[in-house]
Amino acid sequence: MQLTEQIGMILLVFALLGGLLWFSKRRGVAAFSLGGRGGRGGSGRRLEVLERVSLTPQHALHLVRVAERTVLIATAPSSCTLLDAPVPLESVSRDLLRSSQ
Repeated sequence: MQLTEQIGMILLVFALLGGLLWFSKRRGVAAFSLGGRGGRGGSGRRLEVLERVSLTPQHALHLVRVAERTVLIATAPSSCTLLDAPVPLESVSRDLLRSSQ
């Protein structure tokens, strides 16, 4: 194949992928925001990682906010464990403020 044919095929594939992404976003199947937290999808976020602490290279603790609750999750190469049941975000904020003073 000629170099121009190869480049043309690559551009065609990118155009098809872009069209599929546009179509799925328009139909509501896919939702994304290219600008991080901005854009249309940023205000409706219900899941946010508040903090991550590495214990070892393969093990970590994650403090995650789900809607208005905060959960503590431990991760390992072969598992993910919920360590703390959901806690209201206000109590976590008070504890963090109290510990920083």
